[in-house]
Amino acid sequence: MPEIQIVNPDALGQPLGQYSHMTRVRASEFLFIAGQVGIDKTGKVPDDFDAQCMLAFGNVEAALKSAGAGWANIVQFTTYLVHSQDIPKFMAFRQREFPKMFKNGAYPPNTLLMVDRLVLEPLLMEVQPIAAL
Repeated sequence: MPEIQIVNPDALGQPLGQYSHMTRVRASEFLFIAGQVGIDKTGKVPDDFDAQCMLAFGNVEAALKSAGAGWANIVQFTTYLVHSQDIPKFMAFRQREFPKMFKNGAYPPNTLLMVDRLVLEPLLMEVQPIAAL
C-alpha cells in the first residue's frame, strides 16, 4: 500500500488557499484511469446526471479492483461537467457517495472543470482518477 498523506490546506499558505489541496504520495506505481468511464458495457449512456455519476464511479471502482486497488489508493481526480447547473448535483452526489467510498473521510484532491462538451453528446460528466499502488 502506498504512503498517502493529505496535507491540511491551512498549512499551505499563499497562493494555495481554502479550496486547494496537496497530497504527498510515496508509491512505486501509478494507475491512470481515463476515457469514457461513464458508459456502460453496451455503449449506452444513462440520461440522468446522477445515474451517470453512479455509473462512472462504479466503473472506476471496477477498474481499481481489477488492479488490486481500492478507493484508498486514489490520490487525485479530475471531474468534467458540461453544464454549470450540474455543479450542485455533483456536490450532492459527492456529499452522499464519497463517505461510502473514502471511509476515513480524507477525500483526495478533485479538480472540477467545466467543458463545452464531452466526446459523446449525452455525456454530462466524466471523471479521470489517478491511483497510487
